[in-house]
Order: sequence, then structure tokens, then C-alpha cells
Amino acid sequence: MKKTKYILLWIFVGGAVFLYACSGAKQVAESQNSSVEVTGKDSVEYDVETFNASFDIWYQRQNTPASYRSQAYYENWNRQYVSAWNAKCASPSPNWNFEPVVGYDPTEDYGFEMNHKLFYYFMYVENVLKKKIIPGGPHVVLK
Repeated sequence: MKKTKYILLWIFVGGAVFLYACSGAKQVAESQNSSVEVTGKDSVEYDVETFNASFDIWYQRQNTPASYRSQAYYENWNRQYVSAWNAKCASPSPNWNFEPVVGYDPTEDYGFEMNHKLFYYFMYVENVLKKKIIPGGPHVVLK
């Protein structure tokens, strides 16, 4: 009889702790949701993540308004570069050690900044890392 009381007590305490833990998690989730700020219904920002500090430093030196071209120019070259890049990733070779496939949808408007940065990443790979992506690419004066 004494063992039964201890078992029931542990079940009761365990149930109370479980209910308390669940109610605490709900409150945290509600407070997190209430702090979310929506800036616009169709507002989407895109960015290029390279995980390469050398590129970021190099890009800052190249990123001058005097060297800007139109967004259509960058989109046109990015379509070609992404296609060639993804083809190289699909059939790797010993001289191609880049793994991630670039998820670039040519029908999507990524904006000037993202297209500019992506284009210059391809320029970085070709001109600084000396890995040719497409033959006969654009002639860009780099610093």
C-alpha cells in the first residue's frame, strides 16, 4: 500500500511538471510571435552568401558605382554563369572543387545588388582563383 502511494505521488508530480513545462513553452512561443515585424506583404530580400572572407574583401574594392552596368547586363551573364557552374557541379572533375549548386531562377527579379554581387563572385572565381567557368566571358576591368 505504501509503494502504491509513492507511485501515485510520482505520477502526480510528473504530470504536474509536464503540464507546467508545456504551458511555459506555449507562453514563450506566443511572446516570440508577437515580436515579429512584417515590413511588407511582397517584401523579399536576396543576398549572395559565399562563406569566403577573401571574396568579401575583394568585392568591397571592386564595388564602385563607376563600374556599374545595368541590371539586365548582370542578369544575362548570371544566367550563363549559373548554367555553366551548375553543370560543372553536376559532373565534378579534379580541377573543379566547388560543390554548392547555385539556386538562381532566371524568371525571378533578384534586384540590382544581388545580381551585381553574384556576377562579381563569378569574376572573382575566374580572375582571382583562376577557375574558368565559361570561355569567352565578359571583359571587366578589375582592381
